[in-house]
Amino acid sequence: MSTLTYTIAAVERDTGLSKDVLRVWERRYGFPNPSRDANGERSYPADQVERLRQIKRLMDQGHRPGKLLAAPFASLAELAPRRPDNRCPPAPDHELAELMGLIKAHDAAGFQQAMQQRLARQGLQRFVLDSVAPLAELVGGAWEAGRFEVFEEHLFTELTKRVLRQSIATLPAGRGPRLLLTSVPNEEHVLGLLMAEALFSLEGAECIPLGTQMPVIDIVRAAEAHAADIVALSFSVAFPTRQIPGLLQQLRAALSAGRELWVGGGGMARVPPIDGVRSLGGFAEAIAALADWRAAHPQQ
Repeated sequence: MSTLTYTIAAVERDTGLSKDVLRVWERRYGFPNPSRDANGERSYPADQVERLRQIKRLMDQGHRPGKLLAAPFASLAELAPRRPDNRCPPAPDHELAELMGLIKAHDAAGFQQAMQQRLARQGLQRFVLDSVAPLAELVGGAWEAGRFEVFEEHLFTELTKRVLRQSIATLPAGRGPRLLLTSVPNEEHVLGLLMAEALFSLEGAECIPLGTQMPVIDIVRAAEAHAADIVALSFSVAFPTRQIPGLLQQLRAALSAGRELWVGGGGMARVPPIDGVRSLGGFAEAIAALADWRAAHPQQ
């Protein structure tokens, strides 16, 4: 019976830890401790990769790697603070639990059909606010608690992205403002951007989606090339909070003075105000920001 193992390149993609970091930790701390395959290449067992995922998650929350690498794997879960639960929970919805169950049962076709039915019943705005957003919270929480596997979270994300993109494609062209939506390098979570794009498009904005992980200099160039009125970014709770202010200050300084910079997502919860950057605490604030922009630019 074979045991699942990962190459160093696969571990880098899976955990977000670079090959150099993995090699340094191996020499300095004795972990990870890969075996070698027939070609002499490092081969990482699944349990070590799972521990590396947890360590990376804790590092993003401010823990030092040396302490984490010395800690027993079982104790790492105790160090991980769950997402602050200072928001109002969504109203009970048995259908959301059923949708979660379809993902857990790996029923992709059933999940997509149920989501399409829910979209038809709710309309796109309510679908985003009352279905996609709370589902994303539930799935993220289940993954953090170990009740969802990584591949199950990815299945939810990919199927939901498909439904949202199909819906956005049916909307009429916007009249403005022109919003460029993207994220910075190492921020690969796209679902928040798609939800924002759907809501902005419903309000008649012209959205230019660039996907995720766009270098700062390329965000600036794209904003100029598309004559964007607003650059909108998203930071998930998984993105290191300490890196956000510097990135936003760098981008704000590089953008032209008349071009607004809006930022949302769970990762912004602990970021202090930054001059020239509008922080959006939720989708309602995003729609309000759009109304404010239009009030300030009545001729556009």
